[in-house]
Amino acid sequence: MVSLTVLVPAYNEEKTLEQSLNRLMELKIISQIIFVDDGSSDNTLKIANELAKKDPRLLILNQKTNYGKGKALIITKKHITSEYVVIHDADLEYSPIDLEEMLKYVNGSNLVLGSRFIGLKSRDNLYKRTYIANKSMSKFFSIVNKINVSDVATCYKMMPADFFIKTEFKENRFSIEIELISKFLKSSNDLIEVPISYSGRSYEEGKKIKTKDGFLYLFNILKYKFFN
Repeated sequence: MVSLTVLVPAYNEEKTLEQSLNRLMELKIISQIIFVDDGSSDNTLKIANELAKKDPRLLILNQKTNYGKGKALIITKKHITSEYVVIHDADLEYSPIDLEEMLKYVNGSNLVLGSRFIGLKSRDNLYKRTYIANKSMSKFFSIVNKINVSDVATCYKMMPADFFIKTEFKENRFSIEIELISKFLKSSNDLIEVPISYSGRSYEEGKKIKTKDGFLYLFNILKYKFFN
């Protein structure tokens, strides 16, 4: 089994962070957890620091300014020591137990996506418009890139650490989701999707992605297919 680092970017997630990180720390397949506080104004960083005292795998990084998910992921590069990395949001929408299943499919060089749209896993898609938008965006991505991908916006992207570390990423915010897959496909079509569960949260509960991010996704699908 390959070694795995989990990257956890977070901004103002004091309500869910402790449970989210505890779920990760229960998994023995994880060799390293890199948490990045993205300029939170609540107790997110304090909670993370307390949890790090009870698990040496948990490394805390702190951006004093809120730049966005992409930037938070990028600054982890020099700290990664594993063969593979995967992204995990600090909310409770994704279940880390699915990482165990995804890890079974890595071959040392492939990209494994956790899909919310294939298989029979338990899912709660709170907003129908978001569900339709994600399905439509994935279809558009598949057409543009001539590859069948059911869920390009999934958080669970498990990739070779070497690819992640050596690739230059430009997106500071949510569009890094598109940039990651697009740049991987420029050198390899070795991509597989594995069904995962999903429990969507409301904007009142802290969901942060907006409609404008969806339009940026569409623009960046074309941008990173035809440009760099």
